[in-house]
Amino acid sequence: MRGGALFFLRVKASRCREAVVASMARRALKLVSLAAASSGFYLYGSKYLDPNDFGAVRVGRAIATTAVITYDYLTSLRSVPYGSHEYAYLKSQVHLRSAERLRDLCCANRGTFIKVGQHLGALDYLLPEEYTRTLKVLHSQAPQSSMKEIEQVIREDLGKEIKELFVSFEDTPLGAASLAQVHKAVLQDGRTVAVKVQHPKVQAQSSKDILLMEILLLTVKQIFPDFEFMWLVDEAKKNLPLELDFLNEGRNAEKVAHMLKDFDFLKISRNLGKLYSEMIFVNGFVHCDPHPGNVLVRKCPATGKAHIILLDHGLYQVLTEKFRLDYCRLWQSLIKADMKRVQKYSRRLGAGDLYPLFACMLTARSWDSVNRGIDRSPVTASEDVEIRTNAAAYLPQINQLLNNVPRQMLLLLKTNDLLRGIESALHTRASASSFLNMSRCCIRAVSTYQRSKSHSLYRKAKISLLEALSLWQINLHELFLRLKGSRLGNWVIAFLSRMHHSLY
Repeated sequence: MRGGALFFLRVKASRCREAVVASMARRALKLVSLAAASSGFYLYGSKYLDPNDFGAVRVGRAIATTAVITYDYLTSLRSVPYGSHEYAYLKSQVHLRSAERLRDLCCANRGTFIKVGQHLGALDYLLPEEYTRTLKVLHSQAPQSSMKEIEQVIREDLGKEIKELFVSFEDTPLGAASLAQVHKAVLQDGRTVAVKVQHPKVQAQSSKDILLMEILLLTVKQIFPDFEFMWLVDEAKKNLPLELDFLNEGRNAEKVAHMLKDFDFLKISRNLGKLYSEMIFVNGFVHCDPHPGNVLVRKCPATGKAHIILLDHGLYQVLTEKFRLDYCRLWQSLIKADMKRVQKYSRRLGAGDLYPLFACMLTARSWDSVNRGIDRSPVTASEDVEIRTNAAAYLPQINQLLNNVPRQMLLLLKTNDLLRGIESALHTRASASSFLNMSRCCIRAVSTYQRSKSHSLYRKAKISLLEALSLWQINLHELFLRLKGSRLGNWVIAFLSRMHHSLY
């Protein structure tokens, strides 16, 4: 799907259909103008409401943007020969214009729209680069609520004024996200805390926004029959209430803190992948929003060691035992390039005959690389171009796959893409150490499950012995890779090579 976008499918549209879309655009723009003119007098808490938050403005803006984007795709490419250089250039320009319009819509409507836009920006396996590159800025450009709005939210939720709850409360937020922002404060007992405050009106608007998106996506599907993004609405319906429930987020934060209490990281670029391997394969409890704004790195003043700080614990995915073990075994098979087992476990996870496509989506590697072994070589620029170029041809199959796999898989795919973005920035994408850490976690997870199902002490001891041997082999292989990459290792290899030549 990287070759196509939200509204990018090649369609031979009739003039009648174009006229309908043009009429839709004109009416939407009129609605926006009328709504904007009439909304200035609407009051919220005896203060003037931002017109951007008025329902008619939000709806009108969304309809107008959808209509303009759809009309652009219908008309801009119709007179250009399909497959020509001119067609490719114009298509890229339409993608970029549409992505910028979509980004502006998300920034204007805020809240749920920014959250969904952030999700779209992470779909590197599905959308063209013009979309993902443009929408990724939403991770760092969320709007802030005013201090008066923050005071009102705290007053309504806690029944007290800020000065009654805190000795101090900084007006400028430490950070702002799509659904909330965080302020530094000091409690009455002297403790310094981070206070996360939900943006006003987000809770009330979220269900209406999702309904609006559902209607617009259904409308677009009538114009572009191959357009299959309803799974995105289904995910938003399920996940957004969880992210808006701060009590749920608190419980998640406490659970993951206990779960990972023994981790003491020395080198971040290796251990971010190790952290997520532990969550996914061993615990089945996964932080599913690891975009750059939610993953911080801090140097401990006392020890000088680097620590990972995970923020925003609203969205976690709980993996069922069956799913988690099948996913473990699938990744073991991918790392070993065991194609028979790749097919077996991909089918068990709902991929069916599309298992080659599924393997490519999971690994973000070409099918040739998957067959050779994804740990054998790093991702090259030409391979990335190949993936993006070829993905557009498989749009219907990718959408079919996304509709067939378990819902747990959708959040893992999003999480994978967000992690790859961070690893690419750290230059650790598809490194050998990442796959070794994944292998360790998979071995531990499968062995733990096998021991739990065994009633024989001999059988349990055998499983533990095989687990220890497998982990020892991985450690030995990792030691070899480190020596190979060191000066000492290069000197030893050169010495042995000279010895070999002198003997023969």
